[in-house]
Amino acid sequence: MTIQEAQERVDAWIKQYGVRYFSELTNMAVLTEEVGEVARVISRRYGDQSCKPGDDLDLADELADVMWVVMCLANQTGIDLDAALERNFAKKTSRDSHRHLDNDKLKH
Repeated sequence: MTIQEAQERVDAWIKQYGVRYFSELTNMAVLTEEVGEVARVISRRYGDQSCKPGDDLDLADELADVMWVVMCLANQTGIDLDAALERNFAKKTSRDSHRHLDNDKLKH
């Protein structure tokens, strides 16, 4: 599915099951919470923290939660993420096309 299709599916789901979008400020708080859950999984799976009994370390699910909230924010603020991502690729390519290739820190 494209990002546009995903945005449309999120919007349809919200309209069918979610009653309405949470406010933008609430969704920003929810996004922060979801990113924290990604950090928890990463720190336990790849970092030095140990797991607690019952820890759910489903990184894919946590990343999908982040994407969901990002799409909610995009939908409610009128942002086409397909177009935004295309512009972002162009910006990064223009700005960073040699920056990382020339970075001696990345050559090890």
